[in-house]
Amino acid sequence: MVTRNDSLWKTLDWTTICIYLILIVAGWFSVCGASYDYGDRDFLDFSTRAGRQFVWIVCSFGLGFVLLMLEDRMYDMFAYIIYIGFVLLLIVTIFIAPDTKGSRSWLVMGPVSLQPAEFAKFATALALAKYMNSYSFNIKKEKSALALGLIILLPMLLIIGQKETGSALVYLAFFLVLYREGMPGVVLFAGVCAVLYFVVGIRFDEIYIADTPTPLGEFIVLLLVLLFAGGMVWVYRKKWKPARNIIGGSLLILLIAYLISEYWIHFSLVWVQWGLCIITIGYLFYLALGERQRSYFLIALFAIGSIGFLYSSSYVFDNVLKPHQQVRIKVVLGLEEDLIGAGYNVNQSKIAIGSGGLTGKGFLNGTQTKLKYVPEQDTDFIFCTVGEEQGFVGAAAVLVAFLVLILRLIALAERQPSTFGRVYGYSVVSIILFHLFINVGMVLGLTPVIGIPLPFFSYGGSSLWGFTILLFIFLRIDSGRGRRL
Repeated sequence: MVTRNDSLWKTLDWTTICIYLILIVAGWFSVCGASYDYGDRDFLDFSTRAGRQFVWIVCSFGLGFVLLMLEDRMYDMFAYIIYIGFVLLLIVTIFIAPDTKGSRSWLVMGPVSLQPAEFAKFATALALAKYMNSYSFNIKKEKSALALGLIILLPMLLIIGQKETGSALVYLAFFLVLYREGMPGVVLFAGVCAVLYFVVGIRFDEIYIADTPTPLGEFIVLLLVLLFAGGMVWVYRKKWKPARNIIGGSLLILLIAYLISEYWIHFSLVWVQWGLCIITIGYLFYLALGERQRSYFLIALFAIGSIGFLYSSSYVFDNVLKPHQQVRIKVVLGLEEDLIGAGYNVNQSKIAIGSGGLTGKGFLNGTQTKLKYVPEQDTDFIFCTVGEEQGFVGAAAVLVAFLVLILRLIALAERQPSTFGRVYGYSVVSIILFHLFINVGMVLGLTPVIGIPLPFFSYGGSSLWGFTILLFIFLRIDSGRGRRL
């Protein structure tokens, strides 16, 4: 007679579990290397970070086992209750958490500190999957889209209220899930454009075109707005004439204006672009009314929003962001070097990784990490320990392991018979991918330092438990798919 537990162990995806164990073990050795002091080799001493991380790992195994023992339908049944519970906990945390390095995001319970923001990710993923699995859900309806935005943005705003901007940004990963489930590509395109506008606008704000008083950053962004508007007319309406009028007319007028500004009367080409944007928006409204096509109207709104974002982002950068946040962004964009300030962590991290060479210096033999040159080297910057001790080979192996895990999770998500399982699976993929991209990127100096952990590697129980819960809930949902077929 086959019991339910026997069936569970047979249907579990052991490939994913093996990758999880490999990453956990590699992460523990990395914590050992990053927190090691010369002469101290007792890694199981609970007074050391390596010893405490070992306890977190053992507890994670127990936590994973408990999650697998629960009925998979319970995660669907109690999704909203779990979500509401963690939203309330995030609210309480703002008021009762002590100030820790400028943020109020850690709940201290005796010798243990936990960060609710790490656990709210799986709660949000469950609520998102529950709502998108409902009978009345349609992602193209405004009501459904607003509800999805509320589910994602509510915990995100509460975490910002805790002054944990890095952890809050992780919730943007859920929009990748929405794209997979049918969200219009223009929404994702608008997000990419927003990043592009911000980076270009800030990076080239103080550079001018030739001998004209035209700021290059503002000029490029406004030019992109005109080109994107014309391109969207072609993509969504397949009308060559209006697309040609917008793109061709704008380029021709700007060329003439540049020649006049360069060789006759000096003036900013941005003034001309403002006029072109007004004419283009008016032209799109005219086409929308004349052809009674809503798409022209939406393209016009996209252009208006793009222009508004350009100037509002400049205001936010100069007047809302704190000085240390401005410096971090400027360091990443190459506007400042600041090797002894905001750029110190990244510079030391790159030195550590570069010193590892091809095969690394060996376990516990890293000099940059042993001499504590890299701040937060066992948490946010733990990947530099991997690079220094294991070299390019070891760092590449870690990235390959993450790649295999992500591809495997995508395969599991695609085979789910229910929307609930598929959406939750892609939520897990998106969160892990976001953490991996941003963490490794900031260690290499490719993304701003926003302080998010590397999954299964960074020291800390909240992060490890959070990712374990995310992963093992999905494994339990996947193991019960046969019953739902």
